[in-house]
Formats: sequence, structure tokens, C-alpha cells
Amino acid sequence: MWDELAIYVALGFVAQVVDGALGMAYGVTVSSVLLSMGVPPAVTSACVHAAEVFTTGTSGLAHWWAGNIDRRLVLRLVLPGMIGGAIGAFALTNVPGELVRPWISAYLLALGIVILWKAFRPRSNQVETPKGVAPLGFFGGILDAMGGGGWGPLVTSTLVGFGAAPRIVIGSVNLTEFFVTLTISATFLATIGLSLWPIIAGLVVGGMLAAPFAALAVRHLPARALMIIVGCVVIIMSSRSIFWGVAG
Repeated sequence: MWDELAIYVALGFVAQVVDGALGMAYGVTVSSVLLSMGVPPAVTSACVHAAEVFTTGTSGLAHWWAGNIDRRLVLRLVLPGMIGGAIGAFALTNVPGELVRPWISAYLLALGIVILWKAFRPRSNQVETPKGVAPLGFFGGILDAMGGGGWGPLVTSTLVGFGAAPRIVIGSVNLTEFFVTLTISATFLATIGLSLWPIIAGLVVGGMLAAPFAALAVRHLPARALMIIVGCVVIIMSSRSIFWGVAG
């Protein structure tokens, strides 16, 4: 039991370092591992989001302390994200999340290329919040609940792709994710309940330990470096999803 708990602590630590530093990939990383172990999709998503209530809360506070937050952006994302998350969690019990993943993966692949292109163009360090933030938060919440992850890849990638400062986007999206995750977890608790608590506990401990380090990394990394990293991660993740979707 302790050996298995240590594995989940390590998994939570690594996933949160990536998520806190890049604003994405916690849910995708953890979900892929749990699904490969045979955990059902709805249970996987419920476990991931139960753990993320604690990890995103810690990460959001760390980003706030590090000065990586734009409150206006958070306010524009949070309510639509919570509504979308509740709808997605409820729908997952009836509609397979795999049906929408190929379309999202294709979108993210194109967006990752755009981000890399923008990384090598002169840009301002000021936040440029694009239009359409509320719909973005809504669909990000749906995708996150149904796919066991996806809030960061969709929301962070889109905002960075449209020219917002990567450091501020990553911090703001991480803080907003706490409220979205809390809503998703509450919906799962009311519909299918929560189980596999040893997995949740390990993910929580590992994620909370990693959150402060990831926030500091975002504060000190150059914007161009963050954009290049985000772009590469998005391309790799989306290409992998498309490949396995075609192969499957």
C-alpha cells in the first residue's frame, strides 16, 4: 500500500510541476496513467478533480504570491468555467468524452504551431486579453470535466496564442482552475460519488509539494521561453491524441 501511495505522490508531484509551470497538463498526465491502469473514465476524472481541488488551490495561492495573477482575467473566466465544468461532469455519465477529443486535439495542434510562430515575433510584456474569454472558459470547463483534463491546454493555449503574456495567463488560469475543479468535483460527488481515496491522497500530497516551485519557475522564466515550451507541449500532446485516436 505504501509503495503504491509513493507512486501516486511522485505522479502528483511531476504533474503539478508541469501544470504549475506551463498552465496545463496535470489532468492529461494523471488521467493517461490512471486510464492505462484500467480505471473507468468517469472515475478517473472524479479522482483527478478531487485531487485538483487541493493542488489548484495551492498553486493558485502560490501564483498570487508570485505576482502572476490578473484579477480581471480570472473574473472573466471563472463563472463560465464553473458552469461548463458542471455540465461536462454531468454529461460524462451519459456521453463518452472520446467523441469530442479528436476535434479538440486538431484545434490544439494548430494552436501550438501558432504559439511557436508568435514566440519569435516582437511582443509586449503587457497582458492583452482577447475577446471571447467567457465562451473559452465555458468550453474549457466542459472539456476538462469530460476528458479528465483539458482546461489548461485549451484555455492557456488560446490566451497565449492570442498574445496575452504567458506568465500572467499561466498564473490566472491556474487560480481559476481551482473554482472550476471544485464545481466539477461537487458534481461528480452528487452523481457517482468518489472512490479510490489512496490515489487521491497521493496526488494531493505530491501536487501540493510541487506547487510553490512551479509558481516561482513561471515568475523567473522569460516569456519567449515559456511560449516555446507551451507550444511544444501542446503540439506533442495533441499529436499523441490524434495518433492514438487514429490507431485505435
